[in-house]
Amino acid sequence: MPFQMPFQLFTNDLGVDLGTSNVLIYVHNRGIVVREPSVVAVDKNTGRILQVGAAARNMLGRTPGNVVAMHPLQDGVISDHEMTVRMLQRLFRTATRTSLFTPKPRVVICVPSGVTEVQERTVINAAIEAGARRVYLIEEPLAAALGANLDISGPSGYMVVDIGGGTTDIAVLSMNGVAASSSIKVAGDAFDDAVARFVRRQFGVVIGQATAENIKIQIGCVYPRPQDISMNVRGRDTKTGRPRDITILSSQIYNALRRLGRQIADEVLSVLEQSSPELVGDISQNGITLTGGGSQIWGMDALLMEHTGIQTTLADDPDSCVAYGCGKSLEWINHMQEGPINIARRRIMRER
Repeated sequence: MPFQMPFQLFTNDLGVDLGTSNVLIYVHNRGIVVREPSVVAVDKNTGRILQVGAAARNMLGRTPGNVVAMHPLQDGVISDHEMTVRMLQRLFRTATRTSLFTPKPRVVICVPSGVTEVQERTVINAAIEAGARRVYLIEEPLAAALGANLDISGPSGYMVVDIGGGTTDIAVLSMNGVAASSSIKVAGDAFDDAVARFVRRQFGVVIGQATAENIKIQIGCVYPRPQDISMNVRGRDTKTGRPRDITILSSQIYNALRRLGRQIADEVLSVLEQSSPELVGDISQNGITLTGGGSQIWGMDALLMEHTGIQTTLADDPDSCVAYGCGKSLEWINHMQEGPINIARRRIMRER
């Protein structure tokens, strides 16, 4: 009978991984129900949104003059507020079950460790305008650790390196909190840009973002492969403007990406230097956990092991760790702090 139905059926609590490349939405008791690229296609003449997600991503580089396909998030933060709101509106509608008895959803959203208070408020306002009733923020590496099933509730220290599309978030975690962290704008998108620049400079061929990403996935590496592998690619010749086929080797892509991989490794060392000797000792035993889509580039675990001397492992389903972590945090949403969490302000006070 309707009056005996459990209260959970009338709630729509959401955990949102609002990433530069993809948006994942976890619904309480249902799991991940939305996994879409964070791309919006809009008609410039009318302002009407034509497509959101995968359909909009397929339009990148292929649209007529009056249609623009865009990423409303850059480097892990919102760059176009209006488009982000409209994208979230559509994705929230896809994720939630609406009825007369269902209130607006409470939403837990992850944010990069280096986010400012202004950027926090931008995320909160966008979610509320998109239909959220209340908004709670959680740091990405903390969510990633929860999603990777690390036991961060005790005093033992763990390190998570979350390499997304726009940012790499590195954190030392203990007692359900962040002991030391850093966020740098070197991640999957930077790897794609480096591949596209290399192909243009080396071969005189222009390739699109999707092709650059495919090269990164297929033969990209940040650590030398035991065997060189090749890939055939088609692009536009810069001199003639005609289509041209080229063959690229993984060793060539390594030369294009190794500097970016080294930047991530150096930042991991920097975060270890900020941590207490006790936590570093714990991490040497527990190892470093890699999460995020960008962490799957070949050799990232070997590169970090070589630089830190600490065992490094790739989490199961690294693409979804942050979303699963946001979903787990829904269990204690009633005890979370609503609104800005002032990550930057707390960090400044810790450093004083």
